[in-house]
Amino acid sequence: MWDLKKEIKDYLIITLGVFLVAGAIYFFLMPNNIAGGINGLAMVINHYIPIIPVGALMIIMNIILFVVAFLVIGPSFGARTVYASFSLSGAIWLFGYIYPMDRPFTNDVLLELFFGIVVQGVGMAIIFNEDASTGGTDIIAKILNKYLHINIGKGVLTADLSVTLLAGFTFGLQEGLYTLLSVILNGVVIDRMIEGLNSCKEIRIISNKNKEIEEFILKELGRGATTYYAKGSFSQKDIEVLCTVVDTKELIKIKNFIRTVDKNAFVNVTEVFETLGDGFKSMA
Repeated sequence: MWDLKKEIKDYLIITLGVFLVAGAIYFFLMPNNIAGGINGLAMVINHYIPIIPVGALMIIMNIILFVVAFLVIGPSFGARTVYASFSLSGAIWLFGYIYPMDRPFTNDVLLELFFGIVVQGVGMAIIFNEDASTGGTDIIAKILNKYLHINIGKGVLTADLSVTLLAGFTFGLQEGLYTLLSVILNGVVIDRMIEGLNSCKEIRIISNKNKEIEEFILKELGRGATTYYAKGSFSQKDIEVLCTVVDTKELIKIKNFIRTVDKNAFVNVTEVFETLGDGFKSMA
């Protein structure tokens, strides 16, 4: 069932991610000629045809790519990706209109590369986490996958590396190497951020007060729980193990409750990077 409030919330979150990515590109990466993806190709073209702004070039290229994708791949690109893609181009264009950048903030390229990649990675992770993308090299990768049977991940890397080579030829070897470093680091930051956004805690509890703890989980936290039985290696006795998955705040509440009912309880907590199902992210 379509939920208008949820859709509005999701698009607002995507918009936040888009402005983070646009800010990172425009204020930190572009002034240092660090080019990656479609925005990097736009920067290269802008270098030779400066009359056309980078944001405008991104819009033009995204239109072409979406038309090609529709004809070649089919209508598999959702509205969220279209929105995120054109919003990113528009945001960069808007930043250029409001605050023209004629030089970097500092003379430290590595410092600006670091902040640019971190902010861009956070923004991209937010966008990906909402089942959207900014198009660009994702579309190129899917075309390569369909006709050359190249893995999607390798396709994205191939497209980005091609832009890196163009950046190196256009802006110089140093800028090309910085761009290559940014492509590698960006993927790492995005992966770690997505894991962080979706992470939960899995708790296994062995206690003489498992019934009280289970009731607390079900009634106070509104979470489900699973009970299974195992045998203790030292005691050789059958033991009851209570297992549940919660977020960080709920973990603190459970630990505090366990301390009040059984200070000798055995509690094992592990990181879970994604949980799908009732009470968590939908499988749909």
